[in-house]
Amino acid sequence: MTGGHGGLMDSTYRHQRHIYDLSRKFYLLGRDGLIADLAPPRGGAVLEIGCGTGRNLIAVGKAWPEARLYGVDISEAMLGTARKAVAKAGLGDRVVLAKGDACAFDAGALFGRERFERVFISYALSMIPDWEAALGQAAGCVAHGGKLEIVDFGQQDGLPRLWKRALFGWLARFHVSPRAEFRQAIGRVAADMGGFAHSRSLYRGYAVRGGLIRL
Repeated sequence: MTGGHGGLMDSTYRHQRHIYDLSRKFYLLGRDGLIADLAPPRGGAVLEIGCGTGRNLIAVGKAWPEARLYGVDISEAMLGTARKAVAKAGLGDRVVLAKGDACAFDAGALFGRERFERVFISYALSMIPDWEAALGQAAGCVAHGGKLEIVDFGQQDGLPRLWKRALFGWLARFHVSPRAEFRQAIGRVAADMGGFAHSRSLYRGYAVRGGLIRL
């Protein structure tokens, strides 16, 4: 087992990965809306950072049958599950999976390409310690004219404080920390690269959806 954050993720999800998709579908809200909005160009490349079990890439592959699909994750345990799921879905020839740190992976070395028409992150920023580095890395993988799309836990602004306290306490058990500064961070990244940022709350603040368009 590897050390560092990769080892932590392997340890956390070594057993949970087998029931991850079944359990998470009830509270990882907004994922399918993000996928429906991706709309990659014909033959475009789509990269998911923190691809986990492969659930989202499979959904993208079904929604956009002409897209080329790539996924990177730091957990070898999760990637093992993803490889099996992708093969079972009949997408083995369209999906390329690789192990890498979201903060510093070499897309050219891993995938033979450095830019993608669509890049997305689904409920992974809240699990990455240096999440702002991961955000910058993701933006750097976006092709000119392409998009970065993100969905993750919000700050529960429109929900009762007891709910927020209970949810955040439970999430902490899985090393998940919703990022209060997400909107400001995506704005800074977009400004640095000369792009346009967007963000909005979903479900009374339960989730946040944001991203950028690279010019």
